[in-house]
Amino acid sequence: MRKNAATAYAIYCAGDGFLFRMIFTVYAFFTVLTLGFSPLQLVLMGTILEGTYLLCEIPTGVVADTISRRLSVVIGLVGSGLAFALLGFAHSFALAAASQVLWGMFASFQSGADVAWLTDEVGEEASRPHYLRGTQISNVAALAGILVGVALATIDYRVPIIAAGFAITVFGIVLYFLMPEEGFRPREREPGERVTSGLVTTFKDGVRQVRAHHVLVLILGTAALHGASTEGFDRLADFHILKDVGLPAIGDLDRIVWYALIDGVALVLGIGGIAVVKRRTHLNGHAHVARILRWIDIALIAAVVMFGLAGVFWLALLTMWAAFALRSVREPIFDAWVNQGLDPATRATINSMGSQSDAIGQAAGGPALGLIGNVSVPAALVVSGLLRLPALLLYARAIKRGSVGTVAPAEEALELEE
Repeated sequence: MRKNAATAYAIYCAGDGFLFRMIFTVYAFFTVLTLGFSPLQLVLMGTILEGTYLLCEIPTGVVADTISRRLSVVIGLVGSGLAFALLGFAHSFALAAASQVLWGMFASFQSGADVAWLTDEVGEEASRPHYLRGTQISNVAALAGILVGVALATIDYRVPIIAAGFAITVFGIVLYFLMPEEGFRPREREPGERVTSGLVTTFKDGVRQVRAHHVLVLILGTAALHGASTEGFDRLADFHILKDVGLPAIGDLDRIVWYALIDGVALVLGIGGIAVVKRRTHLNGHAHVARILRWIDIALIAAVVMFGLAGVFWLALLTMWAAFALRSVREPIFDAWVNQGLDPATRATINSMGSQSDAIGQAAGGPALGLIGNVSVPAALVVSGLLRLPALLLYARAIKRGSVGTVAPAEEALELEE
């Protein structure tokens, strides 16, 4: 069981990294150059996506805890693929926005369910190295995705988006037959209890666990601040490079070749960073993981602010690489932080709450950053970086409470009684 689940997770990470990178390597060129979106429209695309994600995240996470983690992942991939295919055919902001509504709805099925599935199948402690290994596999596969995406983009920027969209749908169906689900135990319903009642009960249990666990509340707070900070950078960084800084010419090659190089180097840096983390540290204990994340976020603040202020290409390039690499390292470490000491019955729900907190930050910060970006994209990027500052205070509190947070809530209550 352990070997099969680990292999399936590796395939999942590889396919996810390859196919989605095909899309996002050309996404900026498609939205900025083909569709001609303004900074505000670019950010509104993100706000629509995250607003939909926000509304759907908890219900779909509860589905993963109540019915099936594997089915939730498959639904997410199949629907997300169709959403991207729709985006590839879009010729207007309205149709592109509709694709983001679909993506947000279906991506919420996938979010949290994949991590919860792996943890169920291999165990909490054994799953932590797989978070890091999975990110490395995803990044290596993404390098191939960049090459394929750029090759197809030479035909038309729409081609890799449409092709990857349909491929993601097929990949989701294939995964249904590859992913074992032997560790998951659906919540048993009382005689006569409806499925909807079971969903509500699972959600309430998840909320109760978050409220009882001091560090989980702080984790969700840092997720919201991370979301607010990343929204401006994700939506405006490419615009800043294309319109404010400019891309140097590489002979007669298409400008998208620069993006292939930028993405490729960022992925290699992320792979190297994760390798360093795997060799030099562990991911056990809330306080220890919070310290690692605090230093990563300090570096992210500096990188994003410097990127926004950069007026020359090489400084913008270096700081952009740093930001992408740091975020690549941060993601699996944050997943390990969330999943320490969780009740298996509500694991996907709580992972969804983490993703929902991220979506709250993105949806709340997006419109304001878009309005700032319509006046000055560099200013919007600087503000995006500074939005991460309050998270440093939350990390400090998490480190202080770490000795309590490393104990599961039920065990903590017994210790307090004693």
